[in-house]
Amino acid sequence: MNQTLARALKATTLEEDLQRHYSLTLGREDTGGDTDFHLYQALALTLRDRLVARWQDTREHCREQGCKTINYLSLEFLMGRTLGNALLNLDLEEPVRAALQSWARDLEQLEDEELDAGLGNGGLGRLAACFLDSCATLELPVTGYGIRYQYGMFHQRIENGYQVEYPDRWLRHGNPWEIECPEATRRIRFFGRSEHYHDSDGAQRVRWVDTRDVLAVPYDIPVPGYRNGTVNTLRLWKAEATDEFDFNEFNAGSYTDAVAAKNEAEQITMVLYPNDASEQGKVLRLRQQYFLASASLQDVLARWVTVHGEDFSGFARGNGFQLNDTHPTIAIAELMRLLLDEHCLGWNEAWVITNATMAYTNHTLLPEALEKWSVKLFGELFPRLLEIIYEINARFLSRVADHWPGDTERQARMSLVEEGPEPMLRMAFLGIVGSHSVNGVAALHTRLLTEGLFRDFHQLMPHKFNNKTNGVTPRRWLAQCNPGLAELLNETLGSGWVTDLDQLQALAPLAGDSNFAERYMAIRRDNKLDLARLVQERCNVSFAPDMLFDVQVKRIHEYKRQLLNILHVIHLYARVLSGNTADIQPRCVLFGGKAAPGYAMAKLIIKLINNVATVVNRDPRLHDWLRVAFLPDYRVTAMEVICAGTDLSEQISTAGKEASGTGNMKFMMNGAITIGTLDGANIEIREAVGEDNFFLFGLTAEEVEARRQDYDPDALIAADQDLARVMQLLDSGHFNLLEFGIFDPIVAAIRSGSDPWMTAADFRSYVDTQQRVDACYRDTALWARKSILNTASSGRFSSDRTIREYADEIWFADRPVW
Repeated sequence: MNQTLARALKATTLEEDLQRHYSLTLGREDTGGDTDFHLYQALALTLRDRLVARWQDTREHCREQGCKTINYLSLEFLMGRTLGNALLNLDLEEPVRAALQSWARDLEQLEDEELDAGLGNGGLGRLAACFLDSCATLELPVTGYGIRYQYGMFHQRIENGYQVEYPDRWLRHGNPWEIECPEATRRIRFFGRSEHYHDSDGAQRVRWVDTRDVLAVPYDIPVPGYRNGTVNTLRLWKAEATDEFDFNEFNAGSYTDAVAAKNEAEQITMVLYPNDASEQGKVLRLRQQYFLASASLQDVLARWVTVHGEDFSGFARGNGFQLNDTHPTIAIAELMRLLLDEHCLGWNEAWVITNATMAYTNHTLLPEALEKWSVKLFGELFPRLLEIIYEINARFLSRVADHWPGDTERQARMSLVEEGPEPMLRMAFLGIVGSHSVNGVAALHTRLLTEGLFRDFHQLMPHKFNNKTNGVTPRRWLAQCNPGLAELLNETLGSGWVTDLDQLQALAPLAGDSNFAERYMAIRRDNKLDLARLVQERCNVSFAPDMLFDVQVKRIHEYKRQLLNILHVIHLYARVLSGNTADIQPRCVLFGGKAAPGYAMAKLIIKLINNVATVVNRDPRLHDWLRVAFLPDYRVTAMEVICAGTDLSEQISTAGKEASGTGNMKFMMNGAITIGTLDGANIEIREAVGEDNFFLFGLTAEEVEARRQDYDPDALIAADQDLARVMQLLDSGHFNLLEFGIFDPIVAAIRSGSDPWMTAADFRSYVDTQQRVDACYRDTALWARKSILNTASSGRFSSDRTIREYADEIWFADRPVW
């Protein structure tokens, strides 16, 4: 390492470097009112210098050792803020605090200047971020590939109870953590046609011609491991036009037409996940998926060719691709195209490489989320890829026919092309056929995939299927977001738990220690005060820390059943007003999450939650018993406060619908107790902590399926006085007196015999279990014991464990960076 880089590693030069960046890089004087913002930028650049030094060292070591590189393709990376994570992983928090003293600034002031990176929507993107942290901490050479969305998803505001979407301009001041790498720009093709020709050796080849191209410009963000010197890379692609504008059109006076191509190109990376309810939205979303896949694959192949030339015999030993959900499975067809058309490999050689390098993670049990695309649309955008997919399908169906002779129904079920009035491409099936590994993300999820959605494929290729239960990084989700508890753990266990979360099991014997429990619960109360301040600031609702903090924060979707939760709130409301308060534990109920802009029912549920909250919070008779808030614009930074201050974690999805969940793990790690169904990772959480320390309710996945045959919600309502009272309040419009009929679709959905979410079926069990929660919370010693045991039992839900399993069983990447 040269002297410049060595200097950049020193904490002793922090103050000097901070002043240099503030004054010289940013050209600022300490006179204006914008000091905090520019001082944050200077601090980010100061820390980035130290990250870059380790970054370069990491890459050099990897080149020298010939490490196998894994490339993690994901349309989302919900990174949150970078500053706090960098300080923790570099172990520079105290030196930075000292350096800021001369500026009379607190670190927390500067942290608030950073906007959350708008690169994801929910659990999928946050999981990807946790995985990158674990890969760097475990010293595994993994590069994340994503899209540099200019506007992120959207800012959510609540206006008259409704969700209203506003642009999330998270890049309006730039991003001091990223480095643009224009020398690695890639060209991405769209439209055009396939041209067949013979090369100089007489071999038949295909080239994709007459295309409308877009440039993919990479921006790199360093991802540091925990205090180990390793810094990996998150490479994000920005779309740009091949030419700024058509100069001839400009000279002719047609200014709009002159920049049309530029605008069309840049739209690709403008907004995360466009609403695909329209044809234009579908085109844009599909273009995003291909843009990510093609740019990333070209990038990896270009690096290979620089070192090895056109010899791809060792490519699969040196590279792997993990496809995070179905979105990037188009990469399978694109890698085949690149190997066949650009590098002139034969089909069999290209297929062996593709199959050996690709691995597919499925994150959903919802058939509608498995990415089916119109053959017509796909063929217009990617004519060459459509040819390749048809060839993959023909060869695969030949194998199916050999295995099950004459079973044409099975062939139709397993075909990558779903025939019908509008033929569709089944991208999840492409992911299965083209990968050497297909994994689910929780034990139940994987079992339901192999027994249900992917049963035929599992019967044909059982060796491909495996489970990798999700996890979350203990660095951000305990050490960083809960410093009080982290300090207590360090004092009690030593600091090794940060990279070996199984060490938390040593807390279990202390669950009955009154002195330890008192300190543990005092920290939890401080965290509840922090959460109460957040709710007051964002919702103007007062949460009292001695009340039970009951929290459900996640994407708003019918299967996650925020509706069931608000029905319980209405039930409590009715009980208090009727004077039936015996055995009710006063509670504060917090909701948070975004609904997809085109998801009408999810947005209506948000409206119902807010209307109920308004009625509850303005009634003085409820003040000592029940308070309700909907936190707008839920994001990573908010969750860092929420998960540390939550008592009861609501994980109440319809059994058999949630693939895994990661919010449930964050809450558990910080001592919240789960109320939930046997769904996703809830099952494994309950196994880990013990059934006495988990509030279980509801139908199982098998019972849900059996119940569908004769499901009669009206009979359930008639037989349950409490549910009947809740429905009467909804039917009467009590929560929408001036908005006639707006909640009729919700009422109709609950009463529908075809309700897939079984809301009415689980109501009684849910209410009864909530009464158990109340009784337990009133026994402060018992609640403390259960809370401590949840933290103590969270070791298996570290993303470090998950990534070790990926590395050992899918990537075969047993050689670390160092």
